[in-house]
Amino acid sequence: MEKETVKETVVSKNFIEQIIEKDLEEGKYEEICTRFPPEPNGYLHIGHAKSILLNYGLAQKYHGKFNMRFDDTNPTKEKVEFVESIKADIKWLGADWEDRLYFASNYFEQMYEAAVKLIKKGKAFVCDLTAEEIREYRGTLTEPGKESPYRNRSVEENLELFEKMKNGEFEDGSKVLRAKIDMASPNINMRDPVIYRVAHMTHHNTGDKWCIYPMYDFAHPIEDAIEGVTHSICTLEFEDHRPLYDWVVRELEYAHPPKQIEFAKLYLTNVVTGKRYIKKLVEDGIVDGWDDPRLVSIAALRRRGFTPESIQKFVELCGVSKANSSVDYAMLEYCIREDLKMKAPRMMAILDPVKVVIDNYPEGEMEYLEVPNNMENPELGSRQVPFGRELYIEREDFMEVPVKKYKRLYPDNEVRLMNAYFVTCTGVEKDEEGNVTVIHCTYDPASKGGNSPDGRKVKGTIHWVCADTAVKAECRLYENIVDEEKGVYNKEDGSLNLNPNSLTVVKDCMVEPELGKAEAYDRFQFVRNGFFCADCHDSKPGSPVFNRIVSLKSSFKLK
Repeated sequence: MEKETVKETVVSKNFIEQIIEKDLEEGKYEEICTRFPPEPNGYLHIGHAKSILLNYGLAQKYHGKFNMRFDDTNPTKEKVEFVESIKADIKWLGADWEDRLYFASNYFEQMYEAAVKLIKKGKAFVCDLTAEEIREYRGTLTEPGKESPYRNRSVEENLELFEKMKNGEFEDGSKVLRAKIDMASPNINMRDPVIYRVAHMTHHNTGDKWCIYPMYDFAHPIEDAIEGVTHSICTLEFEDHRPLYDWVVRELEYAHPPKQIEFAKLYLTNVVTGKRYIKKLVEDGIVDGWDDPRLVSIAALRRRGFTPESIQKFVELCGVSKANSSVDYAMLEYCIREDLKMKAPRMMAILDPVKVVIDNYPEGEMEYLEVPNNMENPELGSRQVPFGRELYIEREDFMEVPVKKYKRLYPDNEVRLMNAYFVTCTGVEKDEEGNVTVIHCTYDPASKGGNSPDGRKVKGTIHWVCADTAVKAECRLYENIVDEEKGVYNKEDGSLNLNPNSLTVVKDCMVEPELGKAEAYDRFQFVRNGFFCADCHDSKPGSPVFNRIVSLKSSFKLK
């Protein structure tokens, strides 16, 4: 008897998982806690989805906790609108923070006390230099910085000045609190960084209670420590800030200091993710908001018709690494096609209609044909589709003078109407300009269902919609908002190279009756035209508006 060989499946772990498993094995942490900490100064985009799903996924995998925290330490750019949109996006992606929704601003009192502690330890001082002078004193990558003339103020003087800063006795920009570290450090972030500044501004969460606000690099490690975050996972641009992160948690003597780990950002080719650029597109009316389907904000992807599962698959395929790289937008399209091909009902919609009259079909008669909702997924069942004497077909499915190898409808040629009958073109009607307005045909009653009893073959199959029951719809066809050939940004002035054809609105589409009932976010495959989604803002039952999510064809191949 042959000995059976058992193959073990080796699951490759990314470098963050390896760090977490080592920490758990060594007993550094009993339970892990991750977090997603966005600043509420704009809408989240596809890059943020990677961070959200990574942090949430790690917490799930290692039976830990996932916190949601708004890093709202900069009231100049933050809005409640952004807070609400971010919460909606994260919930939609499937990340559950349970009862752990936090705001950095809720910790302002503890951050103030932390700053006082640093002053008392001789590790922070109030500085009167201007922002420009601080930059000058900082030095360069090759030259050390100079110490501030205010660096050696006494602890008592610093405590008094910092108290006055808090009480609103100084103007914006007149004083800052700086950490006292090392002006000769090879890491510029360690050269006495600013940790508090004066800013007389109303905060969306704390109102006018505070007129001093902590800097991100000071606030973030404190927030992590207060919440019990074990692994503070962020993107590579914070790698040089890690020594400062570690300095803050060490000097403040937290019992269980969090560990910062950096990974590479997700860069998507030929898309606009910069908040400054998106804000300008919104303000200039080029797009109709932060959720315009041409953008890659999470809200825009949701409105266009992407599913949470497709984003999850995309992030999974991108992987986690330390090396920056770009991912082709075609991979995101591949993921939504793969997700929808078995889920979405396949319906008939005519985007550029021309009328067909079947002259030998009984006038005034209508029948209902049973049509499968998805040939590849019988579980989606079937529907009854009306068929009558007058139909609409796509204008491109008819040619009066056919080109070589054209297999659709033309004079004297027979084609199959999908799931219906064989029809043969017998003639056309035209308008004064010579455009075809009506195509006349005859049908073979014996070919019901799309098959002929005598076994004759037809090469072409076209889709159709019954004219008497058709619902008028609007379809929005999207291309990339930037000109892919020129690149995203203009090299001369940094402006966007916009694509003038990024949106095509087709108003007089004809769709089958079931599509007329579509509700917001309902997704369908329109035969031969792509995957479409009912627009969440403008679509109404009886007057549907559909966004094309993606076309059916793809050049992308998963290796």
